[in-house]
Amino acid sequence: MASVIVLARLLTPTDFGIVTMVTTFNLLFRSWGLNGFTELIMQREELSESLASNLFWVNLGIGTLLTVVFAASGRLMALFFNNSAVTPVAAGMSLTIFLGCLAYIHLALLQRAMHFRTVALINFIGAAAYVLFCILFALAGLHYWALVWGCVAQYLLIAILSWSMCQWVPRLPSRKSDTSAGVMFAFNVYLHFGFNYLTRNTDNLLVGYKFGAQVLGFYKRAYDLFVLAATQLLSPLSSVAVGVLSRVSSDREQFERYFLRALSLLAFVGMGVGADFCLIGRDFIRVLLGPQWDEAGKIFTLFGPGIGVMLLYNTHGWIHLAIGRPERWFRWGLIEFACTGSLFLMMLHWGPSGIAFAWTASFFILMLPGLWYAGKPIELNVWRMVSLVWKYFAASSGAALLTFAVVRNFHTPVALEGGPAAALRLVVTTAVFLVLYLLAVVVLHRGTKPIAETIAMLKYLVPSRSQAILNTPVQQVDTAVSTLD
Repeated sequence: MASVIVLARLLTPTDFGIVTMVTTFNLLFRSWGLNGFTELIMQREELSESLASNLFWVNLGIGTLLTVVFAASGRLMALFFNNSAVTPVAAGMSLTIFLGCLAYIHLALLQRAMHFRTVALINFIGAAAYVLFCILFALAGLHYWALVWGCVAQYLLIAILSWSMCQWVPRLPSRKSDTSAGVMFAFNVYLHFGFNYLTRNTDNLLVGYKFGAQVLGFYKRAYDLFVLAATQLLSPLSSVAVGVLSRVSSDREQFERYFLRALSLLAFVGMGVGADFCLIGRDFIRVLLGPQWDEAGKIFTLFGPGIGVMLLYNTHGWIHLAIGRPERWFRWGLIEFACTGSLFLMMLHWGPSGIAFAWTASFFILMLPGLWYAGKPIELNVWRMVSLVWKYFAASSGAALLTFAVVRNFHTPVALEGGPAAALRLVVTTAVFLVLYLLAVVVLHRGTKPIAETIAMLKYLVPSRSQAILNTPVQQVDTAVSTLD
């Protein structure tokens, strides 16, 4: 968040747009080895020295080939986006593919050894280096190259730290009978990731192709803030939820009870945040990024209604994984791609605002069918989910309408203008909405139980000394189950 605030004031929307044109493809190539070999190393009951070494050299060999191919494809990307700056940026960003492949096997071995804190520290230092170098290069006037060399510095540092922390040196390649099977496993995982990645990045391709780098820069900043709720709230909760639900997957009633508790938490927080952002979207962007990003604020306002529904919809993946049916998850991904892609094409005429509306509409359309399809093998009752969620939706919608009626005639003091005025409107609007939303929740639920349950769950998610002594995943899952009980 800090990097977004600072860099948005040092670089232009066009700078971000040019780099986004490249990273839309680069992230797919860069994820080779991270998505595939990591899962392979983690799930193997036994991992020999020779197999680990062979995997390293295979990964590095394919990564080197992808690096060369991506650098050479810069001209094609430049022709597609009609922007000559894309060609050299692609050559620079191609280095991250090779550097990533140097680190992924070592990071996977650290995770296999359950050195999760070490891996987190390495990634944090890499992210901090990215921000620092981007700011320094931006101050030096390198424009979009600041983002490129900042990313290269991040992956170089991660590679150095992963080798120094893991202290494992691969042997020369050797003949190993199960190497081919392992590579095939990794390749299948990567294909699944790649398909989902394309689903999530079709919007960038369409906006960049149709409207150019500057408009894509506005859109990408708005989208990144839109998905921040998923990455910061849903991602850490997912690992706990899937672990707990997997343990009780044979008991449908218990599974449903735990899932509904998690759904309630996400609905309470997500619906409130989403409705509030509908009201304060423009002011939020202006305060966060500055007046030069006002166009992104208009786009972000259309993303707002989809935040809560997006959080609820993404829980269908918990069900697929917990009951051991990832193939159904993949098949549903085909339906999701068809629906979302069709909406993108229908709304492209209205520019990035139309694409943002298409995202929001897709989550409303897919949420109930997605949850029904995921829960069908164990006969989960989707109508119980509806009866739980509609109260939060009604509370947030009603509170938003009342808040708009209350604050629409609110005028900031004459002495305040620009950013300070936007900040004051943001605070006042959010305060009024929060009070009305909590009152609506209490009225519809005839008590404060949802609020109390959310506070209790949040307390559990904050690490404490008593939780720190739990050293194994099994113990952590058992504690999570007892807490939900």
